[in-house]
Amino acid sequence: MLSTTETEQRTKRARLIELLDRRGAEQLVLTSATSLGWYLGGARTHVSLAAPPIACAIVTRDGDQVVTTDNESQRLIAEELPAGVDVRAVPWFEPLPLPRTPGTLTEESVAGELRRLRVPLLPQETAQFRALGRESARLLTEILAIATPEQTELELAAVVTAGVVGLGAEPVVVLVGGESRTTVRHPLPTRAPIGRRALVVVCARRHGMIINISRTVVFGEPDAAEIDAHGRILAVEAAFLDATVAGRPLSEVFAEGCAAYGRNGFDPQEWKNHHQGGVAGYAGRDPRATAETDDPVVDGQAFSWNPTGQGAKVEDTVLLTESGLEVLTLDPAWPAVAVDGRHRPGLLQR
Repeated sequence: MLSTTETEQRTKRARLIELLDRRGAEQLVLTSATSLGWYLGGARTHVSLAAPPIACAIVTRDGDQVVTTDNESQRLIAEELPAGVDVRAVPWFEPLPLPRTPGTLTEESVAGELRRLRVPLLPQETAQFRALGRESARLLTEILAIATPEQTELELAAVVTAGVVGLGAEPVVVLVGGESRTTVRHPLPTRAPIGRRALVVVCARRHGMIINISRTVVFGEPDAAEIDAHGRILAVEAAFLDATVAGRPLSEVFAEGCAAYGRNGFDPQEWKNHHQGGVAGYAGRDPRATAETDDPVVDGQAFSWNPTGQGAKVEDTVLLTESGLEVLTLDPAWPAVAVDGRHRPGLLQR
């Protein structure tokens, strides 16, 4: 009997062979962290998060081969790659030999098709993503339960980063915005003190998949404006979630969510101030939704919608199942509010 990992690998390989057949091609070269993480079972094919992968995968009907440098090959074989993968090592001082012969497909030439092949998530992927979501949500609850107004954004970010690494994950994004920076949409942490409130955003990668979550802590009693803004942004999010139905193009989900800003007391053009999210998985957004994104919503697909307004943001990673949406980044210890029958994160009052 095949193991779960072997079954996953065979299923993904079959999807790629079908792509070769549709295109009448001989081979496909995978070069991005997104595709390599997906195809190689979450293998970490990088050294620096800021650099391209140190390997590529060549897929043909006769088999697969991973090409990497000779100073990385033994580590990849021993610690990262699925068992039995054929590995070819080349000198570290030479560029990876990427095939460019006729009949070779590059990622760039089939980007949309590859993206669609990454869904639906397979059972092992789903289990791994669920675990990462649950652990990431619990981590933020534990950290923000002991955070203090005197901490700087950088100090809080350091604690969060260490926590993510402790989960065996990679902190792809860690944002912290304190009281003085509530208008910053992507608050890269600074030396500013947190003050009376903080927004923390985490994108953590493990097994190649990236979970996305945002949480807000308030020190003291939230004022009426904060409570109101948070409630209204949850209502906008509800429009995105309600529209996330199998078979609909992402462009329609995007339109439904964006239209909810005006209905909930925000400027109707508020959506233009920040991206709204999209499909989650082996990239931060795979893809990010826009009015032009025609990818269909699929059962077994994960999403991270992140509507934001003045001083308010919500972001969780959810999985679309045949019975509806399942929130992967749910921690029972975090205060929740009911929105359209779903448990959604409230403001953590300290």
